[in-house]
Amino acid sequence: MIEPEQPGLPIARQCELLAISRSTFYYTPVGESPANLALMRLIDEAFTECPFYGARQMVRHLGRQGHAVGRNRVSRLMAKMGLSAIYQKPKTTVPHPGHKIYPYLLRGLVIDRPDQAWCADITYLPMRRGFLYLVAIMDWHSRKVLAWRLSNTMHADFCVEALEEALARYGRPEIFNTDQGSQFTGTAFTGVLKEAGIKISMDGRGRWMDNVFIERLWRSIKYECVYLHAFETGSELRAGLSRWVGLYNERRPHSALGGRTPDEAYRGNEIAPYPGHAPDTASIQLAA
Repeated sequence: MIEPEQPGLPIARQCELLAISRSTFYYTPVGESPANLALMRLIDEAFTECPFYGARQMVRHLGRQGHAVGRNRVSRLMAKMGLSAIYQKPKTTVPHPGHKIYPYLLRGLVIDRPDQAWCADITYLPMRRGFLYLVAIMDWHSRKVLAWRLSNTMHADFCVEALEEALARYGRPEIFNTDQGSQFTGTAFTGVLKEAGIKISMDGRGRWMDNVFIERLWRSIKYECVYLHAFETGSELRAGLSRWVGLYNERRPHSALGGRTPDEAYRGNEIAPYPGHAPDTASIQLAA
């Protein structure tokens, strides 16, 4: 909001009108140290394996690997990464007090066709000298990744962009499911869903199983792409993810889809299952 070249209104006066200090305007954020980035990668790998680890258990895990770190430091880094243990939290705990939380609509629902339900989630991706956040939109029935975006912040903008791309390319689903993260509960995201006439569904707090398919996607992305290549820059990470998502959608068969790829399942194509493997039904009965 501050315009340094504004004639007749110096920066000091603009800061005063906006009720911020002049030093705040000139402040340049400092990135995480190499030591913290290394810790964040270790935390991410451990959390991918054990998503029930909170800060206290993560401190113990890092200590067994020879890293003596305090709980406050681990808590801060996990918060920066957007990681929260999956155990059920008190119902009074909400991500943002001003945002509406919608009920979970998928419990007991048989999802047996594309575009019946989509889901979205955000994950942290480490690089060799930094990190980015990834959001993906997935069709629940076919597991197809419909759209994705990278961002260096956890603001809602990149989530809205991915949603709008998916809607523009594939139409609209009947139900859209997310967790209760503020990026998804805010009006910028829910407003797009409401305008399109889509039913909004949200997981219970700490209920990672409510969005289990996209959690499995994160594990595959990290072990088969991100950890394997240790990308240097955001552009390298974006190119690597583009190749991996293309391979995942177009060429990777899933046993739960009867040997079909996500693209084939999304289009409704039928192919023979793997030899010796009985085809699974494409219908998904969610546990109550």
